[in-house]
Amino acid sequence: MFVTKYRRGALTDATLRRCEQIMKEVCEDFETELKQLNGEDDHVHLLAHYPPKVQPSKLANSLKDDSARLLRKKYDAHARRYLRGGHFWPGAHFAGSCGGAPPIAVRQYIENQQLPA
Repeated sequence: MFVTKYRRGALTDATLRRCEQIMKEVCEDFETELKQLNGEDDHVHLLAHYPPKVQPSKLANSLKDDSARLLRKKYDAHARRYLRGGHFWPGAHFAGSCGGAPPIAVRQYIENQQLPA
């Protein structure tokens, strides 16, 4: 899960869809499959399947770096209304394993996020 900087509602449906495209491309570079992405106006949830050789922290940093750069490039005027200092995401992120939960439960949780306007 990634939250926007200051948990500000900077995401719209269009930015969330573009974010998903960007993150799919990053995942492909890491030989990782982005199974699902959804979120609300102030955060995104991702479900990804990655091989053991991929370090989750490096994947997360690349996802955040590339998406922030490309989202700000395309939606800079919108992002500036909500975010300060050129940052889209904060330095932290949450990554968890869902090995004990059935994949369908995780997918349903992600699907049930309230899309931003």
